Amino acid sequence: MNSSNKHLPAEERRAVTVEAVVELAGEQNPSEITTAAIAKRMGLTQGALFRHFPNKDAILQAVMEWVAERLMSRIEKAVHAEPSPLAALESMFMAHVDFITEHPGIPRMLFGELQRSEETAPKRMAQTLIRRYGERLNRLFEQGKACGELDGKLDNEAAATLFIGTIQGLVMQSLIAGDVSHMRRNAPKVFAIYQQGIRSAS
Repeated sequence: MNSSNKHLPAEERRAVTVEAVVELAGEQNPSEITTAAIAKRMGLTQGALFRHFPNKDAILQAVMEWVAERLMSRIEKAVHAEPSPLAALESMFMAHVDFITEHPGIPRMLFGELQRSEETAPKRMAQTLIRRYGERLNRLFEQGKACGELDGKLDNEAAATLFIGTIQGLVMQSLIAGDVSHMRRNAPKVFAIYQQGIRSAS
């Protein structure tokens, strides 16, 4: 971050702070990111950082809000560009994979927040994101059943769990491989197998 960050308007400063945290999460364990490290990345003092956020949880909440807004916006764009529910599901899957490939620290942050035993605003934001994501999938499943693309007996909840879990599996494999591009290479082949399990036999 350059010295111009010291003179940004408040809203821009908040956005730059979020981007700094997302970058740091791609480089280290998110639970170990300190406000000192965030301030250092931005070329600021901790005091300057706390003029915009009262504490670290407020920063994490802003990050979760950023993730939810960006991911859901990208997914909606991908879904609306497709002519059918099944094509929309594939586009949604690939859009999510691309988003993580660009921001590899985000899954680490989501997993970290969901593992926290206490109820926090960032944890609630992560839970809300997953619920909204599941609801979007459910609408596509229902549309797919209605037009005959998907198996009419498909268990929507199980299909959503498998959809999200498949992406999480790709994330884990890329972490093991130490190569985030591993996700993008394998995603089309993995989705092809998932698709076989949910589509109509006719």
